[in-house]
This record gives sequence, structure tokens and C-alpha cells, in this order.
Amino acid sequence: MIKPPRLHIGDQVALVSLSSGVMGEAFAAHEYHRGQQRLRELGLVPVTMSNALKGLDYLDAHPEARAADLKTAFTDDTITGIFCAIGGIDTFRLAPYLLDDPEFVTTVKTHPKLFTGFSDTTVDHLMLYHLGLTTYYGPNVLNDLAEFDTDLLPYTKRTLTHYLENTATTPITSSPIWYEERTDFSAAALDTPRVSHSETRGYQVLRGHGSVTGRLLGGCLDSLNSLLTDTRYPEEPVIARKYGLIPSPADWRDKILFLETSEEKPTPAAYQTMLQNLKQAGILGNVKAIITGKPQDEVYYGDYCQALLTVTQDLDVPVMTNINFGHAYPRTALPYGLTAKLDLDAKALTITEPYFAGESTKLIIN
Repeated sequence: MIKPPRLHIGDQVALVSLSSGVMGEAFAAHEYHRGQQRLRELGLVPVTMSNALKGLDYLDAHPEARAADLKTAFTDDTITGIFCAIGGIDTFRLAPYLLDDPEFVTTVKTHPKLFTGFSDTTVDHLMLYHLGLTTYYGPNVLNDLAEFDTDLLPYTKRTLTHYLENTATTPITSSPIWYEERTDFSAAALDTPRVSHSETRGYQVLRGHGSVTGRLLGGCLDSLNSLLTDTRYPEEPVIARKYGLIPSPADWRDKILFLETSEEKPTPAAYQTMLQNLKQAGILGNVKAIITGKPQDEVYYGDYCQALLTVTQDLDVPVMTNINFGHAYPRTALPYGLTAKLDLDAKALTITEPYFAGESTKLIIN
């Protein structure tokens, strides 16, 4: 895998709307401005790409504009990192504009940059993974940097500051607190805290013992499933197959699969069906282990665990759950393609190599 360099204080980072155009809507202006503010507080300089604020209708109708922003972010030598605005539902439509563009393909490989986001951004991650780039399934602008409370959520803030350092290894620890999703996103809700809960489960091992080492690969289960079979966008599986967005069964053999569910909170029956689709595609039967994120608001947590055990009962694959990535708050960042050690006895997950290219450093905040 090609690793990008870490971020540095003073670096310019691109803001891109690759899925939904909500960041450009007037009703989200307070979130956009807060996200910019928080990036500046981290010592970074936000640079909004030219199409990122054109709104829902325009970006829905113009996937080529979304793709153009990502290409610009990679080709602009003054940009060091790329932050996605939010997720969405149709990121697959960018693939032809990017993967059929020789300049984009070459630039990604020769000028790697930090790329972060989650949810339907899974598809962007897989496009870049297809090109050999390590990216980070982690915070985005509107869900994380625009946090309404008076500061970033502490665990997520630590994730973001980790983008400015490069330690030899990174333990992914369980957050002592988890938070509910907000119900009020209006400007009137600024500077109000989230509803929070003490973490009582920590990481939970559903199956397995000892330790497993493998490279990380995965994303949002809903998005992966849509790449395999989608009645809403029947062209999505066609594009996914054409551009190899889902790695082949053989490509999953040395991997630790990470999965999490969207804010739509799929029913346990739907969750089980999506897992069956991954199994049929040759994914679940080839991976070395599976880790799953805490569901948003802990909805269906027990049911999801049972469904996962049921679908994989004939595979005897190790499973650990309730990890802080994906749609639940707070959020860590998992690096695509990097080596991780899953210690099932200690209920621990560690990235065993540096996240970024270059020197190992640790950020010191005065």
C-alpha cells in the first residue's frame, strides 16, 4: 500500500462533497462554518473545493462535478489532506469519471494524500484502495468537525490529532463514553452537549481466542451490500463489477474485515441478509477475523451480534464487536490496508505499523 504523509500544522486540507451536497445548503451553513473553525483550531487551513457548496440538487445531477473536486484535491500541490463533508447514497457514480482518468490514477499513486470519511464514502475508499492508496475510515466535516458542543468530542478529537502524528503503532482503545445521535441540527442547538452514556460493554469477543494479525479492509455494511446488489440503483453493481470496487475473494484472505451499519439502522433481518450477501460473494469465508462497530444509538446491538454469529457459524471466524468506528459516536479512524493485531484474549486492537509515510513522530500540544 502507498501511504500518504501525515498532516502538519499549517497544511491546507480540501473539503469535498463526494456523496451528498448538504454542506452547501443554507440550513447547514452553521455546521459548515463550525467545521472550518475546528480545522483551524487543529492548526489546519480548510480549502473548500469549487463544487462542494453547490447543494443537494446540483451535486445529485452532476456526479462529474463531485469527481472533479476530488481530482483537483489530489492534483493541487498546495493540498495535503482531503476531508469528506458527509456520506450519502450514490458515490459509485463517481467511479467512471475517476478510474477512467489516467491523470487521476497517476496522481493518486505519485502524490498520495490523507483521505478521511465514512459511510457511503466507503465507495471512495474502495476506489482509492483499488489504486493502492491507504485511506482512513474516520471522521468527516459535518458529523465530527462540526460537533455542536463547545469542543470536539474528546475521543474523536484524539483521532483527528493523530492525523498530525506518526507513531510506530496505534492502539485502538474503547472510548469510556458513547453518545447518542442528535435530533436537533438547527443553529439553535449550537453549543449544547450530546446525550452521553458510560461505556459498559467495552470490546466484546463473540468468538475466538488468542491473536490474529491481518490487514484491515471493510467499511459500511449497507454500502458494501449496495455494491453487490442494489434495487434502488441497479447500475451500481454493474459499475462495481466493471471497476473492481469489491476486492475479489482471494484479496480478502489475509484481511481483518471491519463492518458497521448506517444511520438507517437496518432491521436485524436486513442485517442478516446483507451478511449473507457478503458470504455469498466470498468475503466472509476468506477473512481472518471480523470486527464490527457499535451501532448508532446501540439500536439492535444484541440482534446484530446474534445475526453475525448465525451467518458465520460454519466458518469459525473470530469476531470482536462494539468498536468505536462508523456511525456511532465517538469515532476512531481505521487505515485501509495496514496491518493490525487483534488480541481476542485481551480484547484489544492495535495497528502495528505507522499510519503514514516518513518519520515516526508524536504530536505535542502545548
